[in-house]
Amino acid sequence: MIAKQPFGRTGHVSSRVLFGAAALWDLPQADADKTIELALASGINHFDVAASYGNAEDYLGDWIRRHERPSFLATKTEERTSAKANDSIKRSLERLHVDHVDMIQLHNLIDLGEWQTALGPGGALEAALRAREEGLVRFIGVTGHGLTAAAQHTKALERFDFDSVLLPYSYLMWLNEQYRSDFLNLLAICKKRNVAVQTIKSLVHTPWGEREHTRNTWYRPLEAQADIDLAVHWVLGNEGLFLNSAGDINILPLVLDAASRFSSKPTDAVMQAMVDRLEMQNLFAE
Repeated sequence: MIAKQPFGRTGHVSSRVLFGAAALWDLPQADADKTIELALASGINHFDVAASYGNAEDYLGDWIRRHERPSFLATKTEERTSAKANDSIKRSLERLHVDHVDMIQLHNLIDLGEWQTALGPGGALEAALRAREEGLVRFIGVTGHGLTAAAQHTKALERFDFDSVLLPYSYLMWLNEQYRSDFLNLLAICKKRNVAVQTIKSLVHTPWGEREHTRNTWYRPLEAQADIDLAVHWVLGNEGLFLNSAGDINILPLVLDAASRFSSKPTDAVMQAMVDRLEMQNLFAE
């Protein structure tokens, strides 16, 4: 089974691998059901979805309607104004067939203009706070993509006391000196304030580029079990971090298998050997 640890200061003890429900984007409901049940059988108790993940909220919601909600359920809104974010949150609750979610996250809040709008007067943060007051959400997080995510989250935490952050993290990201510095600075702040840190993009092999997209991921993923083991174990080898599973239902079993066997963090030399052997490339341009 996959190990668990406290999810920041929320009081919930979450599996160290969180189910990234982007994997449910556009599936037959039967396939979505099998994927959800596989995650639960592996010990996953924390599900992370978003309003913008295709039909994922509908598929997950249909399963919840017929069974029960996961013990921790998080979703996201990409809306930047209070009115639109309020509508988005309520629509997510309807799609998920629940009267509240454990966490709402301001999704991909990186662009400076959008960041200022969302965290300013009349912004999405106001809607999240109102939803929390009304009992529609319990906690509030922020997510981001790209090489500026760690630095931007640090600024966000100066503006508001978010309960969690979500951002890219992998050995490939670690090789970028500026990102490494920004990430370590953010991690120190999160540890001090007991803010949960979720990581994404752990299985990046290369950008798709001109290649045919053979997986439902935003990047060409690692596919061999041994390589996935190294990538997953490297992230889990960082105390306190959570790993959000990749957005492809056929990759998910390999990630769950790797996580269930985690014992120690691979050395940087081992990771670098994999990078060289597979000619791995960062997803984000430097």
